[in-house]
Amino acid sequence: MNALAQTSTVVVSTLRGIGADFRRPLDAGTCDNFPQRIAALAQDCLYLEITTWPKPGLVSHVDNGSHDDMDAATFLRSAAAIAPYFAELADAGACDAAMPTLRRIGLRAEIAMLRATGGVNTHRGAIFGLGLLCAAAGAREAASAVCGETLGAIVARRWGADILAGPRLCASHGERARQRFGVGGARVEAARGFPSVYHVGIRALRDARRLAPGDAEAQRVHACLALIAATDDTNLLHRGGRDGLEFAQAIARAFLERGGIAQADWLSAAATIHTAFVARRLSPGGAADLLAMSLFVDRLDREGDIGELPR
Repeated sequence: MNALAQTSTVVVSTLRGIGADFRRPLDAGTCDNFPQRIAALAQDCLYLEITTWPKPGLVSHVDNGSHDDMDAATFLRSAAAIAPYFAELADAGACDAAMPTLRRIGLRAEIAMLRATGGVNTHRGAIFGLGLLCAAAGAREAASAVCGETLGAIVARRWGADILAGPRLCASHGERARQRFGVGGARVEAARGFPSVYHVGIRALRDARRLAPGDAEAQRVHACLALIAATDDTNLLHRGGRDGLEFAQAIARAFLERGGIAQADWLSAAATIHTAFVARRLSPGGAADLLAMSLFVDRLDREGDIGELPR
């Protein structure tokens, strides 16, 4: 069984086990073309993110975290609705599309998301970041000249300048937090080739496989906390200001310094962190998006050389 189909099998089993509102328009095991297989993998990585607990303050299959307007079913509907657009983005990347074309596809994906969720923003950040990685996967598949590059390096080289120069959603929470606190945000992360994915997320996933072999959910918790510790998440800044971000980073770092999921009581420790985030209404949505992106890149590249990490 290939890597894409294997991921689909794991996610189907997990979601059926929890009785989730599950609908897959794409299945990596049966898709007969590369863009559809990439889209199925992207969708499955979003499903794996939502079926991870405890993720501090975030929605999961166990509870709604710090959110009153969404639950796991909301995220599952959203992921199913946007999956076909990931295939479009992979196909556009294979055709060497410019950023305006990718942006138009992304905007249609956002409309589909909002229709599926009744107006709730579940995956805007994932549409942007994971969508760019899908486009890069299409470009890498189509052009042997870039086969040695990481997906992040392709994004930076092909679309980085346009990402930085593109229109900004001035009313969005993330953009307001970026301007107020002077942090880079998702746009800079993408333009630089997703360093948080390569330097933090993927490395944490690989470390976690050594710390807890066979426990994929624990591995995802470990990677999520590593991302919270290392990134200036604009969602945390929006909800908690600088104090909220510093609290989140400090408590995540402390968990990792004590050994992360290698601790005998790691689950209780992570659940306590989750409770503390909920009490403060903190939700690291940027880390959740980066976790899904890290799962996506790791799954595509695990069997081969991921190339030089972008800096």
